[in-house]
Amino acid sequence: MTKVGFIGAGNMGYAIMKGILGSDMKGDIELYAFDKAEAALERAKAAGVTTVGEAAEVVEKCKYVFFAIKPQQLDEVLDEVADKVTKDTVIVSILAGVTDEYYAKRTVEGAKVVLVMPNTPFLLGEGATALSHSDSVTDEEFELVCKVFASGGIYSVVPKDKMKEIIAINGSSPAFIYLYAQYFIEYAESVGIDKEAATALFAKSLIGSAKMITDSGKSLDELITMVSSKGGTTIAGLEQLRGNDLKKAVDDCCKACTKRAYELSK
Repeated sequence: MTKVGFIGAGNMGYAIMKGILGSDMKGDIELYAFDKAEAALERAKAAGVTTVGEAAEVVEKCKYVFFAIKPQQLDEVLDEVADKVTKDTVIVSILAGVTDEYYAKRTVEGAKVVLVMPNTPFLLGEGATALSHSDSVTDEEFELVCKVFASGGIYSVVPKDKMKEIIAINGSSPAFIYLYAQYFIEYAESVGIDKEAATALFAKSLIGSAKMITDSGKSLDELITMVSSKGGTTIAGLEQLRGNDLKKAVDDCCKACTKRAYELSK
């Protein structure tokens, strides 16, 4: 039985645990969790997870230890658990910007670290997760972690030195998409369209458009052309988006997101 522990049982940690419990891994994995919030522990316990009273106990018991906390909490937690980490411990970090070198510096030389950037749609089984790992992680160990994240959506392996850049693409991008949706829905309300109807229609349009990207076999330019009739309404709207430099706004957004990730890694 493989022992997998979570330091942090908040929304994302809980979602990952639920993904494991709902997959074919359930019978092969024994789950443990620690969180300072009693409500989070009770929720995990109700789902069938063994809860413990200290973060260090998770590390003592488990080969795989998921750090599912806020970056600002990491140093305090590492102070508590560092002497329990061994060269066999596989640290799985979902903290933005934190490098495998940092974990090794604070725990053991050559620490086994898998860096993960999930996103909140994992809560609905529709996650898009990016992963990379330190050289010390074996193929078998990395495969297990990948399988965990496949339980809540899809995953892609990216170069370790691009884990900060990928944040804007899948980690933070749901918030950017929600803001985009908010502006369209606010426009609908401003012209007298019911908010509930506008939300349903726009959300379904996002879902359908995403499926066209992944399943149609067509390029993005081809998909844009499919919607655009010469001299029609879509062209008029596209001209405004391009004229107001939507591309620059997106580039600036992604660069700011990545810059902050590098700041958090220091």
